[in-house]
Amino acid sequence: MPAEELVQLRADGRMRMGYCLPTFAWPGPTLFRTPNVEVVDAPDIIALARDAEDAGFQSVWACDHLMLGKDNAVLEGWTVLSAVAGATSRVQLGLIHQANLQRAPSLHANMTATLDQLSGGRFVFFPDMSTYAAENIAYGLDWDVDDDVRVAKLAEALEIILALWTTEQPVSFSGRYYRVDGAQAQPRPAQRPRPPLWFGEIHPAQLALCAKYGDGWNSTPVRTQQLCERIVSLEDACRAVGRNPAEIEKSYETQVLVAPDHDQLRETLRRLLARPGFPGDDLPGQHASAELWDYVDGRRPDLPADLVDTWVIGTPEEARARLAELRAVGIDHLLLWFMDAPDRAGMRLFASEVMGWPGASVEQ
Repeated sequence: MPAEELVQLRADGRMRMGYCLPTFAWPGPTLFRTPNVEVVDAPDIIALARDAEDAGFQSVWACDHLMLGKDNAVLEGWTVLSAVAGATSRVQLGLIHQANLQRAPSLHANMTATLDQLSGGRFVFFPDMSTYAAENIAYGLDWDVDDDVRVAKLAEALEIILALWTTEQPVSFSGRYYRVDGAQAQPRPAQRPRPPLWFGEIHPAQLALCAKYGDGWNSTPVRTQQLCERIVSLEDACRAVGRNPAEIEKSYETQVLVAPDHDQLRETLRRLLARPGFPGDDLPGQHASAELWDYVDGRRPDLPADLVDTWVIGTPEEARARLAELRAVGIDHLLLWFMDAPDRAGMRLFASEVMGWPGASVEQ
């Protein structure tokens, strides 16, 4: 986002809204960072993207994985966004935590340039050091167990990618991990000088890359206090290189579930929790708590504090209060996994009763 637009967004007390597409399935009581869908419905993904744009969302996102969730079935992200680009006209398009190790840097540069051209300059480049070993190993792709090495590979990859985006001359590069010899990525991206560059999470070296290059930064779901600590770490990294942290658009990726009242919220949660899990869904710390079951079964009046402090969940009024809280700690953009997707009820209620209030935006 251009600096002047970001300044105005904050001055108006608004946030931008992103819709995360359910391109893989994670049903059952783990309630992971994805809709609780039972199967992947490829044809409906395009319709969901159109509906999100029509509802006023400013961005649409897909995950970048090759094996994930139930049956390890996941739609490949670049292919999804290429189809979404042709089905939409306004929303920004991005891959969340785009896996550096799954494609050569020169290929990343060319694919980004192509999609940015085809979408009329709507692509957000969100590279990541890669964090999911199983899929890379299964596919015979590059992997290193050392986080520091993977971030170093990302840093070197970015040198190649940025050079290919910003020059019409052939690019040659010989580094420790990557090499290109007379490579070109033509035509260059439609956005000048380049597409927005986002980073995520809190590895110190990756924060340093964000401070050096970043236009945006993203956090996955954490308690508000931890989110504030992450933002401070980003600000420290920026100051270390003489960068103004206010120049970076800050986003928060999380689950969302809204209902007209708590009776309907309980019913939706009961339906989602009743879906059977699957082999491999036993992620530490992700299972529904006893407190959540007590809420669903009516034994307690309020949602568990950890859920309220991590998700956007509740009635529209409660969701608006949560957005105001996130705006107050510095969040500019929400990346939202609607837990009741592919049902549109939650998206439509959120768009009509939450997005138009202070702390949110439905600008077209």
